[in-house]
Amino acid sequence: MMGVSLRVLLLLAVVLAPPGTRWPGASRAAAAAAARRIAPLPTAALRRLYDTSNYGTLQLNNGLALTPQMGWNSWNFFACDINETVIRETADALVSTGLADLGYNYVNIDDCWSYVKRGNKDQLLPDPKTFPSGIKSLADYVHSKGLKLGIYSDAGAFTCQVRPGSLRHESDDAALFASWGVDYLKYDNCYNLGIKPKERYPPMRDALNSTGRKIFYSLCEWGEDDPALWAGKVGNSWRTTGDIEDTWKSMTDIADKNNKWASYAGPGGWNDPDMLEVGNGGMTLSEYRAHFSIWALMKAPLLIGCDVRNMTSETMEILSNKEVIQVNQDSLGIQGRKVLSQGKGGCREVWAGPLSGKRLAVTLWNRCSETVNITMRLPDVGLDGSYAYSVRDLWKHETLSGNAVGTFGAQVGVHECKMYIFTPAVSVSSI
Repeated sequence: MMGVSLRVLLLLAVVLAPPGTRWPGASRAAAAAAARRIAPLPTAALRRLYDTSNYGTLQLNNGLALTPQMGWNSWNFFACDINETVIRETADALVSTGLADLGYNYVNIDDCWSYVKRGNKDQLLPDPKTFPSGIKSLADYVHSKGLKLGIYSDAGAFTCQVRPGSLRHESDDAALFASWGVDYLKYDNCYNLGIKPKERYPPMRDALNSTGRKIFYSLCEWGEDDPALWAGKVGNSWRTTGDIEDTWKSMTDIADKNNKWASYAGPGGWNDPDMLEVGNGGMTLSEYRAHFSIWALMKAPLLIGCDVRNMTSETMEILSNKEVIQVNQDSLGIQGRKVLSQGKGGCREVWAGPLSGKRLAVTLWNRCSETVNITMRLPDVGLDGSYAYSVRDLWKHETLSGNAVGTFGAQVGVHECKMYIFTPAVSVSSI
């Protein structure tokens, strides 16, 4: 017994003692409270590993984005081949598949929805060939499904596909979006006339706020001017990277770039490493599971980028993993990050992030070209190595048979990502 800590002895005493046990100088409840005060998850270690002190106190504060946004966006699969029928059918599919019930509630139209020039009153116009019913009618339909409609514009003279941009038209365009019932604006960065992003993005923030309608403001500035440093005062999310492609290299490169800004994200404003490519065919199922796991852990927006009307069962299984989604939507709102790299080129990685309820999400990510064993010491991720933790496997949907003490590891396949939640094995709060 010489090697057992006082904390462990106290916890065991409280947990194992019969209900009638009399505690010298204290009640059972008082003893439990004393154990609770020295319970695991050391806050100092967590603060060092998952620092959020950079996150600004002057946030947009429009009541939105308390957790990262979830939904669907048209660009990754459809690009400019988009029309109102696709939007309506996508809204239907989000509901019929149950994805809407899991939180995917934004239906976002990307570029190419508008006509190639403004109208007689200098207003934006929907393309009459592809959106003949107008955006207001489409918004009404989406709202009737219990979902929200998003739209796209650009903080430049033109959009990236050379449709009219909103630069110097912010007030009129914001008022128009609000009158249509739009709930979300993705605001791009093309044809920006060389004007700094810090000058071009706040006017649309002010214009949206002045409409009186709550509209989620998503800055798509591509990370060129380090938006994590300033965009928390401007938008609800900000792109930290260029556009994602449906490849392993693009996805991993973008994850690394977004990781740099982890300490700036939090409720009300999120780092955005771009939309999901899950289901578009350019990666393996293991790579897509890794993509979804890391995006969820990083508190990235979960915006589906495939055709949800025609998903495979494997794609649906990934996108509908409720336990992984709950990590992304956890109320604590701390972005997980890379905490450990091992092996040749650092391809054996450990990413982690705190969750509410004294829990910790951990991913073991194999970026090597062969199956490997990935092992970590619990203190590496901020846990107390002398304490036991229950471990939940979020892809197998099962709690592992043995508790983790001191170290933890697993064999991980090529480009696979295993995801777990660590919880103190003895819950003194329930005593």
